[in-house]
Amino acid sequence: MVAYTRKMVVEQKKWLDEASFHDGVAFCQMVPGATAMQTAAYAGLRLRGVSGAAVSFIGFGLPAFLIMLIFSALYIQTQGLSQVISALKGLQVIVVAIVANATISFGRTTIKGWKGIVIAIIAASLFGLGVSPILVIILAALLGFLLYLKQPAPRIDLPGESRSTTRPVLILLAVVIFGFALLFLINRGLFELATLMFRIDLFAFGGGFASVPLMFHEVVDVRSWMDSPTFLNGIALGQITPGPIVITATFIGYLLYGPLGGLIATVSVFLPSFLIVAAITPYFNRLSVSPLFNKVIKGILCSFVGLLLSVTVLFTLKIPWDVFRVLLVSAAFISLLFKVEIYWVVIIGVVISIIFL
Repeated sequence: MVAYTRKMVVEQKKWLDEASFHDGVAFCQMVPGATAMQTAAYAGLRLRGVSGAAVSFIGFGLPAFLIMLIFSALYIQTQGLSQVISALKGLQVIVVAIVANATISFGRTTIKGWKGIVIAIIAASLFGLGVSPILVIILAALLGFLLYLKQPAPRIDLPGESRSTTRPVLILLAVVIFGFALLFLINRGLFELATLMFRIDLFAFGGGFASVPLMFHEVVDVRSWMDSPTFLNGIALGQITPGPIVITATFIGYLLYGPLGGLIATVSVFLPSFLIVAAITPYFNRLSVSPLFNKVIKGILCSFVGLLLSVTVLFTLKIPWDVFRVLLVSAAFISLLFKVEIYWVVIIGVVISIIFL
């Protein structure tokens, strides 16, 4: 999705030059949240300030949200049909391949040397023992600070826009606080859903897949809002939409509180990353050259490799494996390794599952 955004913004519309767009992507990869969504917000911010960022952000995420709402409603209405049961069984297997591939891809780009391996193993072990992933991330930040030597950080040349973003960001933040307070007074269940999704995005460094361990832990293990197979179904449905994997929040919210829950969960899971992009972009030059910031981020990103590995194992243990499922997960995993688009893997996997499961 980042590549498609670049083609439109840089090549077709010529709104940004290549260097500015590249620096923006680098920035978005270093702060929490879905990188593709934040890249869209960054482009809008460069063009029209905070209002441009908001329009880009909403425009980018709206199709995935609407499609996920439809999928969620259909899921509730049709999950008892034999064809749907077969499709969902296959999707759960494909999700294992998707998360396993994400773990490998994330590990290749993140872990450089034995220190990163140590942090990843510690993170996987602690999460496997039931430790909250947020505590694991905090520990990883500390380990990153202690283990990594001072390294020169590349300077990212983002434009100074502090005068045009500070005031609107503060106004938006006040609106967000008011909204949370209103939810607290009106419906404690929706308030808990909103604050949970907000917190998940706030700690999801490294892109959308980083939210999966956090979401799984909080939704399945801690609160028991749904079981593991249902959560896997939500992840799988999210992969069919043209949006980031955190759109699974829509599915979770819808199953708990209907369309309103889907809307609140979606808005909440995207808000932190939007506020961070809008607020920090003008000051990121100074932050990007901070040795402390870079060491902490390195430790956090390494921990997500471990968290994703642990989730892969957990998802694997939930599948009733047989010969067909082993063949299906192998084919899906190999396809993803060879860069086949995820939606093709999901669609073909669904068709095969309906026929053979």
